[in-house]
Amino acid sequence: MKSTLAATLFSLTLSATCLQGENWPQFRGPLFNGSNDRSSAPSSFSKTEHVQWSLDLPGTGSSTPAVWEDRVFVTSTNKGDGTLDAYGIDRKSGKILWTHTLTSDLQQDDRSNYAAPTPSTDGKRVIVFYGTGDLIALDLDGKVLWKRNIQKDYGNFAFLWTFSSSPVLYDGQVYLQVLQRDVAVRGRGFEDKENESYLLALDATNGKKVWRHVRPSEAVAESREAFTTPMIFQHDGKTQLVVSGGDCISGHDLDAEGKELWRWGTWNPKKIGHWRLVASPVAGEGIALACAPKKEPIFAVKLGGSGALDDSAIAWTSEDKAITADVPTPLYYGGRFYILNGNGPRPTLSCVKPATGEIVWSERLGRTTFEASPTAADGKIYCMNHKGEVFVVKAADTFELIHQTEMGEDDAQFTRSTIAIAHDQLFIRTNKKLYCIGS
Repeated sequence: MKSTLAATLFSLTLSATCLQGENWPQFRGPLFNGSNDRSSAPSSFSKTEHVQWSLDLPGTGSSTPAVWEDRVFVTSTNKGDGTLDAYGIDRKSGKILWTHTLTSDLQQDDRSNYAAPTPSTDGKRVIVFYGTGDLIALDLDGKVLWKRNIQKDYGNFAFLWTFSSSPVLYDGQVYLQVLQRDVAVRGRGFEDKENESYLLALDATNGKKVWRHVRPSEAVAESREAFTTPMIFQHDGKTQLVVSGGDCISGHDLDAEGKELWRWGTWNPKKIGHWRLVASPVAGEGIALACAPKKEPIFAVKLGGSGALDDSAIAWTSEDKAITADVPTPLYYGGRFYILNGNGPRPTLSCVKPATGEIVWSERLGRTTFEASPTAADGKIYCMNHKGEVFVVKAADTFELIHQTEMGEDDAQFTRSTIAIAHDQLFIRTNKKLYCIGS
């Protein structure tokens, strides 16, 4: 089945550039919901079958490839050189056209590294962000247009773990969120004043600040930390930035310096202090999903409200323990939410009706943890787990596993990159390789 803008009451507004071709311009694709309705996609493949090219990578990274026309962009650690690298790759041949190198530490803990945020592109420039705070704009030939470091500009990040949030490039502006602790942790952040959580809008042409909106939170300790990415959605003709983190979900006006339009919270009434948030928001049919962490429920927030929303704004709350999403961001496609509970040893993919939360089906996918998010095109859903096993599931009201294959290395673990879909191809990034899969 094909998801179209006209098929939903809750539709996405996109700039003209985002609709060109069959691109995958940022973390959750051209529609900000994990799908690409303008691309076909292969059903059957392996490390040797339907591989149009593969590229060895010098290190690991969780960033998803971004694709625009004949260019693919991806970031990676480079352990040998001690650098963070961004690559511009020819989509047709797999040849590296250029490399941008940043000398830096590679990680601050053993759970992740600084090459986790996904690049974003609009066909004029590519925006690269690292957990170091380095934000860099390059043209499609790899020339640096501008750069800045968010930590140097606004203070060191106050996160227990390695910060990651992908930049969003929309209508000539770059949007970035920093939802962090209010007090320093392990020497990170301001010691003498409160650390503010904020949303940032920059001019994509020169990197200059357009606005900075402080986003307060009543969460405590680690529960203030969000590794989510803000998403662009539209409801009733109003384009807004939807943000999850700090025990709440909120919508913000892009034309009024990030002014908060609405907010619902909390999924954490007891103010538990270790509920960091990873799954980003997703919306469809007038519903935005707020995914509480740590195997807690999903809350379906009705859009259209304003100000501080009470629980009457909740359309439904998941009750089945399988309907939860600690790390993978849910997918909206073909009039359904697809929610990946990635926790092993019983990872589960569920098909859910947006308006009511009715579970259409809920089925297991192997025994290994998933942290990459599901994506979809051409009536198929693609999921990849820590070992690099890829599952292809039919996007329909009856569960059907179409294909299963191992794309990861023999020693693969913690494979976290989401599969990108563009130009009738899959771009699968494992710990050591980038594959381009075609029909």
